[in-house]
Amino acid sequence: MPTKDEVFEKIQTALVDALGVDDEDVTPDATLVGDLGAESIDFLDIVFRLEKSFEIKIPRGELFPEDVLTNADYIQDGRVTDVGVEELRKRMPFANLDDFAKNPVVQDFGSLLTVADMCRFVEGKVEVTD
Repeated sequence: MPTKDEVFEKIQTALVDALGVDDEDVTPDATLVGDLGAESIDFLDIVFRLEKSFEIKIPRGELFPEDVLTNADYIQDGRVTDVGVEELRKRMPFANLDDFAKNPVVQDFGSLLTVADMCRFVEGKVEVTD
């Protein structure tokens, strides 16, 4: 059972390796897209590295529910509808979506996910000790 610090360290290593950033750039508040420069293709590599590092399975769309952002039931005029925001909250309980919900522009969604969100996601998949 990893500690929260060990979860962060493994995620930090995965992001450094996948994105080619420096250790000190990977802070809890750093956003994957805005601060660390992740692109959609990088998310597959990140998921692979997390699965390997933590010996877990992450089904497609569980960490990055991009299918919500391309579903006409949840998108209108380039914005996520209230129903879409609720679907994202349901599928991403590890992420704070409050600021995004105030102005839910689809193209801004990628800048939302932080390293701390990823830590909470992994902590929910593995047993963590203090």
